[in-house]
Amino acid sequence: MSELLSSLLQDARVWQGHKHRKTNQSAEPTGYQVLDNQLGGLGWPRGALSECLLDTCGIGELHLVLPLIQRVSQEGKTIFWLNPPHTPYAPALAREGVSLDHLVMINTRDQNDFLWTLENCLRSPVTGLVLAWPGRLAGRDIRRLQLASEAGGNVCVLFRSRREVDQNSPAALRLELIPGEHQDLKVNIIKRRGSWPGQRCSLALGQRADITNKESSQVVQGPWSGAGR
Repeated sequence: MSELLSSLLQDARVWQGHKHRKTNQSAEPTGYQVLDNQLGGLGWPRGALSECLLDTCGIGELHLVLPLIQRVSQEGKTIFWLNPPHTPYAPALAREGVSLDHLVMINTRDQNDFLWTLENCLRSPVTGLVLAWPGRLAGRDIRRLQLASEAGGNVCVLFRSRREVDQNSPAALRLELIPGEHQDLKVNIIKRRGSWPGQRCSLALGQRADITNKESSQVVQGPWSGAGR
């Protein structure tokens, strides 16, 4: 019996819980070294879904993906924004070095239209990154999107409600995002391939957002902040 157990433990397909499993899955760095360290030196997985779970928009989730947006756009690949809760403010993105020529925003009419559009964006050879706000998703829908992501080999980040944290999801990476008290973003790793979940870190976003600079703050807020005065 000991010889059989020994041979099983040597099988690469058997994951020993106390060890990190090496994976050759390609990934894109997050742009935050402290987060990449918690992700085992990897980042946003390619050919797989990533989920960011949060209570409300505007807590720093776009700053979390901003380094990825910058890199993908500068590589000349298309970035699709699907059903964002607000219209992205182009001057702020341009100031951060994002190539606006490669951004495409899509708003769909209903859930079926959303799923069809997202699936086709994921399978398209021109796609480098998909950012999507899907609302509620059934497990079968997530599996359908996961297969499309595998076929396209690009990065897909779904922004979903924290109420879905207990849902069984085939996504390769699931991050719980919580706003900190000092312009930081707390990131709890709910799921990642190759290791136990439970790692966490805090990302300082104040310097990246340049919130101490009054001029830059106005650009981020947009020209409508003083309306009605």
